[in-house]
Amino acid sequence: MGNREDLFEAAKQCLREKGYDRTSVRDIATAADVSTAAIGYHYGSREALLSQALFALLDEWGDSLGRALAAKPGDDEVRGFARMWDGLVEQFAAHPDLWLATVELFLQAQRQPELRARLSAGTEQGRRGMAAILRGVPEDEVAERDTRTLGMVQMALMSGVMIQSLSDPANAPTAAEVLTGLRALTKYVRPD
Repeated sequence: MGNREDLFEAAKQCLREKGYDRTSVRDIATAADVSTAAIGYHYGSREALLSQALFALLDEWGDSLGRALAAKPGDDEVRGFARMWDGLVEQFAAHPDLWLATVELFLQAQRQPELRARLSAGTEQGRRGMAAILRGVPEDEVAERDTRTLGMVQMALMSGVMIQSLSDPANAPTAAEVLTGLRALTKYVRPD
């Protein structure tokens, strides 16, 4: 690999180990075994490199998560949804570094308009992906209404449970608790 690729891989490593805010130019350069000036030369800034590396991590993770959360052959919709929540809760516990990096990304996006635009597009893709998993169809077959309703609500639930899991891992919500809470909430929703 060349310096550019070494920096990219080092940035991904640093994001996992230290997070966005605590990763310095020196940390990345040291991990890549290159000079700090190489970051500016190849990426323009620490923020540009870290953002690019974080989106790459999220893409890699999102692809594997989508496969892991998809219903298994023989699952009905209810079992598939329960399996999805089992997988999500396991992921929150197994990869807190990655989930924390996503929270840091949201905070950074508030100060960086170009990052905010990428994050917005990624959020839309996440909604569509969640709706596709829940409907059991390819993403390109998901109706816009499902993206804006089903996918949005699932993403909101995921984000909330993830924040609770990061905030208090010892008392993190379980999949069974999430499902019980959702069943209890349905009494407050009237059919359209």
